[in-house]
Amino acid sequence: MSRTPKRSSNAWCAEAEIATSLADLTGTVRIASFQTAALALVPAALDVLRELHPHLRVHVTHMEPEQALPALHARDFDLVIAEEYPGNPSPRPAAIEEEDLLDDPLHLALPKPPDDGGTESPMAALRSLADHPWAMEPEGTTARHWSTALCRNAGFEPDVRFETTDILLHLRLVEQRHAAAFLPGLVWSGRHPSVALRQLPRGQRARRVFTAVRSGRSRHPAVLACRDALRLAVARRLRGTD
Repeated sequence: MSRTPKRSSNAWCAEAEIATSLADLTGTVRIASFQTAALALVPAALDVLRELHPHLRVHVTHMEPEQALPALHARDFDLVIAEEYPGNPSPRPAAIEEEDLLDDPLHLALPKPPDDGGTESPMAALRSLADHPWAMEPEGTTARHWSTALCRNAGFEPDVRFETTDILLHLRLVEQRHAAAFLPGLVWSGRHPSVALRQLPRGQRARRVFTAVRSGRSRHPAVLACRDALRLAVARRLRGTD
């Protein structure tokens, strides 16, 4: 019969210290987040932090992971909310600790409703937009690398006429039928999609969203509080109560 090992007195003391510090957090925590997470998750997490830790000052910067992760390593931030696209792991700075936050669905956003009623295969739907203008992230971003590779695997080079990290602009261009785009689920922030969406090929249907901190900082009280608040924001979103 197995038994749960007893914790040392040092472990109990460490947990007690963390619990005490979490009850009255002060100071400033600096967070960097990419756009859709900043819109869909950060405000709800801030609500939690304001309620539980009213004396904690939270400073949020909108920054793409390509810049935010090196800035984390350089101690410009305490926590980064980042993304990783399927099959496209980006290089990480040394001494970074990651924690999964959610898998965010990815879809092909059509500039007009499909003629086939949505029965085309994912690859056929993608190929049908080979001659259509596209909105994508700028060159050099992991999102652009993933998007371009996906189109090339479908047999065409995308005609990218709109380049921006502003995913809301991508959405607007699709809504106005100026471009096709790949849109993440977080862009809707709990709203019903405003454009026709099609499923992507298998293995390409979700991006990984995670938080990152410098090594040795994952047990810092402010980091623990922020990660707890973000997990609660995700849970509320999944329940449809955000």
